[in-house]
Amino acid sequence: MVGIGQLAIPNFTVRDKISAARWAVVSRFLLHGLIVSTWVSRIPAVQNTLDLSNARLGLCLLGTAIGSVCAIPATGCLITKLGSKRMTTWSTIGFSVALAGPAFATGGPSLFVTLLLFGAMAGANDVAINAQGIAVENALGKPSMSRFHALFSVGGLVGAAVGGLLAARQVSPEVHMPCAAGLFSVVSLLTAPFLLDGYDGSRDSSENRSISKMPLTLWTLATVAFCMFLSEGAIADWTGVYLKTGLNATPGMSAAGYAVFSAGMAVFRLLGDSLTGRIGPKRSMRSGALIAAAGLTLALLSPSTAFAVSGFALTGAGFSVIVPLVFRAGARLPSVPSGAGIATVSGSGYIGFLFGPPLIGMVAQATSLRIALFGIVGLSLVAAALADVVRIERGQ
Repeated sequence: MVGIGQLAIPNFTVRDKISAARWAVVSRFLLHGLIVSTWVSRIPAVQNTLDLSNARLGLCLLGTAIGSVCAIPATGCLITKLGSKRMTTWSTIGFSVALAGPAFATGGPSLFVTLLLFGAMAGANDVAINAQGIAVENALGKPSMSRFHALFSVGGLVGAAVGGLLAARQVSPEVHMPCAAGLFSVVSLLTAPFLLDGYDGSRDSSENRSISKMPLTLWTLATVAFCMFLSEGAIADWTGVYLKTGLNATPGMSAAGYAVFSAGMAVFRLLGDSLTGRIGPKRSMRSGALIAAAGLTLALLSPSTAFAVSGFALTGAGFSVIVPLVFRAGARLPSVPSGAGIATVSGSGYIGFLFGPPLIGMVAQATSLRIALFGIVGLSLVAAALADVVRIERGQ
């Protein structure tokens, strides 16, 4: 039998196949954002149903981090053996199905287990779709990854908006999340045949590099990536909780915080290349970090839900330009192979993204959620201070 990920596309020219593969990859990044934001939009409802404190919820969210960290290296090995087309197909379906699990948790332990599986599928899917994205980018012969990542933000916006609407209408997670999981699985199956076979962007063994020989610039880029991904993960998981518990927002408004954050990020990621071309990478990164710090400060100090939501929109707009610039700089270090630079930066960022939310929960339990989230303002200022690092060009 021929697997779903191996189905051929009849009567397509090479150009048609590449174009179809581009749209198939776009759908995968969009689905990844939809799945993540669907869960994020229902975190306050699940927390309320299970009567979990911020600290206990933070521990449950740690399951997502553990699952992802365990799955990422295994997925890399499987992509080498099976190709990114198969792994992208099955990891997207698995990630879609795993979305239903947290809705049926009966307590903290069962929520932890379902999030362990959810995190494993999230990590596997993240690695697979990026490998497939690299394959399509190589086939297209032009930069495309920034646009692909923008679709993740679009998915985050749509998923959070729909989640907020359903929360406002009192639709339970037990109904919402399994229905979404089924829909996303169907889309995954329908688009799977159009994914691209061929080069998966696997890192050559010559790019392996001792940590002790990593240049200071690469360490600095990895630090910025860690700070930014940690901040994004924390905002994704804790924005709704903060609006509900800190400002007594309605369920719909609680979900709106992450929706507008994703909207700001999506719009300015689509415009980011143009803006950077006008003012340069250093000024783009510094301006973005300062805008994010100002926006989050507004959100955390405002007694008004409307002003707080506006602050989260500014935060998303500010964050949008930083990660693409850091990835670009990592690929252009003159003393480091491009693949090794990108791998180091992305790996550091992913660790921050995974462990940020539970860390915020623990700090919030010891102090308050507002104080914990102010730590993200500090990380944004760190990124602003280190903006010189993105001026690296290969050959300098």
